[in-house]
Amino acid sequence: LPGGRRLTMRRFLKLVTGVAVLGAAGLGVVIAWPVGSAVTPIATEGNVDRGAYLARASGCIACHTNFEAGGAPLAGGAPLETPFGTFYPPNLTTDPEHGMGEWTAEQFAKAVRQGIGPDGTPYYPSFPYTFYADFSDQDIADLWAAFQTVPPVDEPAPENDVSFPFDQRWGLKLWRAAFFYDPDTEPVEGRSGAWNRGRELVRGAAHCGACHTPRNLAGGRDIGASFAGNAQLPGGSKAPAIRPKDLVKNDWTVSNLAYALQTGIIPSGDAFGGSMAEVVREGTRFLTPADREAMALFLLNKDTVEAENPASN
Repeated sequence: LPGGRRLTMRRFLKLVTGVAVLGAAGLGVVIAWPVGSAVTPIATEGNVDRGAYLARASGCIACHTNFEAGGAPLAGGAPLETPFGTFYPPNLTTDPEHGMGEWTAEQFAKAVRQGIGPDGTPYYPSFPYTFYADFSDQDIADLWAAFQTVPPVDEPAPENDVSFPFDQRWGLKLWRAAFFYDPDTEPVEGRSGAWNRGRELVRGAAHCGACHTPRNLAGGRDIGASFAGNAQLPGGSKAPAIRPKDLVKNDWTVSNLAYALQTGIIPSGDAFGGSMAEVVREGTRFLTPADREAMALFLLNKDTVEAENPASN
């Protein structure tokens, strides 16, 4: 599906209603309806170090490693409990049976950017592929090169525990039609390079909006309320609003936000808890100081650190 298609909950309900009205014939059409687009060959040579960096920024290690159970890196993640059921991030090691050992770079590209597996099955949006839709061929090649260095783990991740009707994957085709948003990571003319780099990370790889944006009953993000916070995260936790006005109100600055992304320490002297602590521990602390500052600049809508305190100029 075109990543830029911005449809609403109302459109989603119309799609579902249309299938119901059409009955068995309509259901058959949806089930047979192919999703995604062809992937051109990934001919670019990947860089392992760049790929490892992007994997950290994208949260791959945090999601696909079951730390509490002492799981091997990327061998399958901890359960993600949602109103739709419990999802288990899959094994991403080079194991040929339970991981990605038999995949091609093109299959990997389609999975990452389009959320579609090698067999053509759409992935559940618990995998935030919509945020990765703008990854370049070079990004994919780098990630693929890095994943080829992961030792194989001959263990399958648990099967998702999802009840009817959410276990019917054909329904994800309707979900994608309504909620597969373009991540809007492209540079904005007139803004600084650092701000645009922050935009690329926050809206793309770091997928901050996955947690910090409210969702509707179908699990789609409310794009009109981007970064307005989410009181119903998996497992019962919450994510605060991170719009510029909300961050300023809570004493965040570019410098202390960048520091928090490195250390987990917040302005009050306390520390991040819950899933945000994991984001820092397994992701943002590995980023360069420049990238952490860029994320802070974008979130606070400042082009430079100096712009935050005009009186000092």
